[in-house]
Amino acid sequence: MQRAGRALRNALRDRFAIGAFAGTLIALALLAACSQPLTREQIAALDYGPRPQDYEKIVREYLTPRLSEPDFALIEFKAGPAPLYQTHTVVGERGYGWAVCVMVNDKDPRGVYEGNYPVVAYIRAGRVVAANGGALERAAGLRYAHAECGQLGYEVPDRRF
Repeated sequence: MQRAGRALRNALRDRFAIGAFAGTLIALALLAACSQPLTREQIAALDYGPRPQDYEKIVREYLTPRLSEPDFALIEFKAGPAPLYQTHTVVGERGYGWAVCVMVNDKDPRGVYEGNYPVVAYIRAGRVVAANGGALERAAGLRYAHAECGQLGYEVPDRRF
């Protein structure tokens, strides 16, 4: 019985060690993938291209596949477009472009409106190249979108982002 208990403990310890090692490797890979912010000179040299005239259409087309109920989602354009560099991101590299602040109120899977949340979309060359506040970045991305909407001139009502 003691041998079986010892074998089980050793197996669990080895499995934990492998899991911890794998977790450490993943964390290091994520840190290595993080891009460093640009300097002020580099930001000033960015080419944003011409101001998009059809920015509302571009943002709606970007949001449609990311919404639970795109036909019933309420999308309000609050600020922009204005040139802006994305200073924070959870997923992917930092982007830049003509930023647009929108407030989105989508339905959850039960069909109930979730309440307004901000999304900041960055447009370049006629398409959204980066965004904050969307579904994948809901937790941290909302805080970033909240701050970026403020930079664009719209103060998002405080909802504890």
